[in-house]
Amino acid sequence: MSRLQLALNVDDLDESVKFYAKLFNTEPAKVREGYANFAITEPPLKLVLIQNPGQGGSVNHLGVEVETSDQVRGEIARLSDEGLFTQEQMNTTCCFAAQDKVWVSGPAGEQWEVYTVLADSEVFGTSPELLADDSGDVGTCCTGARAESGLQAAAPCC
Repeated sequence: MSRLQLALNVDDLDESVKFYAKLFNTEPAKVREGYANFAITEPPLKLVLIQNPGQGGSVNHLGVEVETSDQVRGEIARLSDEGLFTQEQMNTTCCFAAQDKVWVSGPAGEQWEVYTVLADSEVFGTSPELLADDSGDVGTCCTGARAESGLQAAAPCC
């Protein structure tokens, strides 16, 4: 089963978790410092909350969660054949999960990922720029940072 992913920036993670648990009548699947996600059955949605004070209420990035790495590789080939610039991240750790993924940027700079979760992780990411900064924010991992050329420089995650 594939499902859409919506990653939102939130100012207050605890308050947001309480709200979305009520809205979707389900408890979060994972809660870590500065991060939570919900695996919602109806509608099929992976809702990711990323604590980014001052950015609350904005979209962090969008995605499609698929079941297998073969599906991710299939999307890499398909998107590349369509002439889209892709950034592949195979066997990466981000958002407290080991993942295979591919990123593309929409015409307005919106970040989309197609990914599969390989395993749970106790760390947010595997490189220093992916870890929370001193303020407790999640850092650049899920911010969709972009290079001047318009191509993705530091991929978001989750």
